Amino acid sequence: MRIHRLKLAAVAVGLSTALAACGDAGSSGSSDTPDVEVQEDAASQFEEGSRMAELAESGEITIGVKYDQPGIGFKGATDDAPVGFDPEMGKVLAASLGIAPEDITWKETISDNREPFLQEGEVDLVIASYSITDERRAIVGQAGPYYVTGQQLLVPTDSEIETIGDVEGTEVCSVTGSTSLDNIEQEGATPRGFDTYSECVDQVLNGSIDAMTTDGAILLGYAAEAPDDLKVVVEPFSEERYGVGYSSDSPEMCQWITDTITAAEEDGTWAAAFEATLGQSGVETPEPPAMDECAAA
Repeated sequence: MRIHRLKLAAVAVGLSTALAACGDAGSSGSSDTPDVEVQEDAASQFEEGSRMAELAESGEITIGVKYDQPGIGFKGATDDAPVGFDPEMGKVLAASLGIAPEDITWKETISDNREPFLQEGEVDLVIASYSITDERRAIVGQAGPYYVTGQQLLVPTDSEIETIGDVEGTEVCSVTGSTSLDNIEQEGATPRGFDTYSECVDQVLNGSIDAMTTDGAILLGYAAEAPDDLKVVVEPFSEERYGVGYSSDSPEMCQWITDTITAAEEDGTWAAAFEATLGQSGVETPEPPAMDECAAA
């Protein structure tokens, strides 16, 4: 079997974001990453009629990712493709199907439309800081976790919020449809939902909202964009297990996703992708989490 070797895109967390109050602060960076093996004649490796074989034969795949999460999934106005840890996982999965990065169609996917996109066939996979929950697994397939993080708070540098108990009676924003809003409401805060994280950050910057909450890895990216104005506080108060979403009509995809990402964890590709994206914030590379077992298809 012949193999192309393509570099994983390297990206720093300090990405340019369209934060009105911050202008174009932030910069992109680079780091060495391992080659991704894009298999040729990949369709022959999968059972005939499986969704993987169909995608491999077509040579194309559509993957839903976030466009406004520095380090996780980010696409600037002039960028050709999104960058971040989630897109890198997408490239690893596509490569096992014989699909090169340039043949991936990236589709912006916000928290509130991840299930509808999978149900309606708008995307083949969702890799968009997509926390695994029983409720979601009752609607669509979720394989993983490929990454585990925890929920924290982003506040102005002069904020008096220091502990999770300090949010009681405050207004805290996140994106509509996220588990973060449910979690923060349980802590006594008034949740405010917005379509994108960028909108939420803007509300914190202009003083309309007391704090923003989501996964700590995402918040670190925004704090890096405006270190004089924003900071990340409180110890993680939830566990968010990121999974890869797929249509429940194709349950066979679970084992393929699990095996492909497990192989990337074992051969160092996962760690190198992390170091080139989330790791650029100074966060130490964690041990990859164990993937859940797939239900029998």
